[in-house]
Amino acid sequence: MNKKLRFAVFFGNRGFFPGEVVAQARKEMGDAIARAGFEPVLMDSSLTRFGAVESMDEAKKFAAFIAREKPDGVVVCLPNFGDETAAAIACQDARVPILIQAYPDKAGEMDPAHRRDAFCGKLSIMDVFLQYGIPFTIDVPHVIHPSHPRFIQQLKEFGGVCRVVNGMRRCTVGALGARTSAFKTVRYDEGALQKYGITVETVDMSEVLGRIEAIADDTPEVHQQVAALRSFTNCSDTPEESLVKMARLRIVIDRYIEELDLDMVAIRCWNELEVLYGCTPCALAGMLGDLGVPVACEVDVCNAIMMFALHLASDTPATLLDWNNNAGDDPDSCILFHCGPVPSKMLTGKGKMVEHPMFAKSYGPNCGWGPVVGRLKPGAFTFASSKTDNGKFVTYLGVGDVLPDEIESDYFGTCGVVKIDKLQEKLVAIGRNGFRHHVAVTYGTVGKILKEAFSTYLGYDVVELP
Repeated sequence: MNKKLRFAVFFGNRGFFPGEVVAQARKEMGDAIARAGFEPVLMDSSLTRFGAVESMDEAKKFAAFIAREKPDGVVVCLPNFGDETAAAIACQDARVPILIQAYPDKAGEMDPAHRRDAFCGKLSIMDVFLQYGIPFTIDVPHVIHPSHPRFIQQLKEFGGVCRVVNGMRRCTVGALGARTSAFKTVRYDEGALQKYGITVETVDMSEVLGRIEAIADDTPEVHQQVAALRSFTNCSDTPEESLVKMARLRIVIDRYIEELDLDMVAIRCWNELEVLYGCTPCALAGMLGDLGVPVACEVDVCNAIMMFALHLASDTPATLLDWNNNAGDDPDSCILFHCGPVPSKMLTGKGKMVEHPMFAKSYGPNCGWGPVVGRLKPGAFTFASSKTDNGKFVTYLGVGDVLPDEIESDYFGTCGVVKIDKLQEKLVAIGRNGFRHHVAVTYGTVGKILKEAFSTYLGYDVVELP
């Protein structure tokens, strides 16, 4: 998390416009990108006239520059009406998101020596980009100066788009264990996901348990993981034997992440781990989430993918929750809950590890330690969910607020009261469109970022909620 992105900048121009403004634009755009928290990558100004691109030869130089530098995104900066064909040739093989920005003209400076016409030029470049099949990002207002605070915000949002697009064009989710037979809500189509560049690596739960058994209790690595668990949450009531079991499971998950190059994990969290081994993976999911590796419960592969997308968009942890309870009589509020797999960065405090009451009741004592009881911290959040449907990857997005409202102390698990505009209408749409009871969540308002990444670049189907 928090990797500094690199943006290459294309400067457009046409010979009969004032070329001297390009030099000023190079400084202003470089400063803006740096202010937004990213690294500007500018082609050597001596390689082209004014350091801009306005011919086929210069376009090829810029294309080679992109291929060499491999930036995370490209900003098309139009100090003037730029040459649209040169822009298309320069950017057609970029394979990263492209943000188009155009300078405004100034009243009183519309004479031939100062007029820019970038307002018109931006429309022309968008037209030709569409003809060439080059996806691009735009925002309002149509023209804006790089130093304007709104453009700095646009750059920050564009950074989120770049993280999502570049991270998800080729990513891998590990499915540890088969789907529990009763949970048909988490069915998915591996072939459909692969068409979108999402690879699923599957591991049988018997192999997981076999690898666990090969790890001795009294090893430095196990001791380190037990210490990490104690640091992650309050384990004062948890038996040492249960912490050791969780530590051994964590070591095995970490090894799969490294061996299979996993970006995210979906794990069969019951009932073999409890009945045959004697712990739950809830706390481990939260710990890995804090480290930027989302872990979904119940082998929900599709929502592990949404957790990863949310994490990339917000550059903060994400988690998986249930649409679980009404919150009194407020139609726009409900309780989001799960047993306790939430990253500590999303909680009001460290929380406390407990024995899962359902497993203790069903399978006997000391087999279900691992859930973390805690409360979601107040703040704005973004939620998303996904499914595969007839060979397509289908998603929905929304935003809301976690409220500071207290939930009774006997309420088990990690949870929070949330407020979402038109919640009842959204729930109808979620149900009518066959989405599951799980929802992925991250803090921050990043729905706009995800919609742009999903629709413009990744080709996901986005269901619009009311």
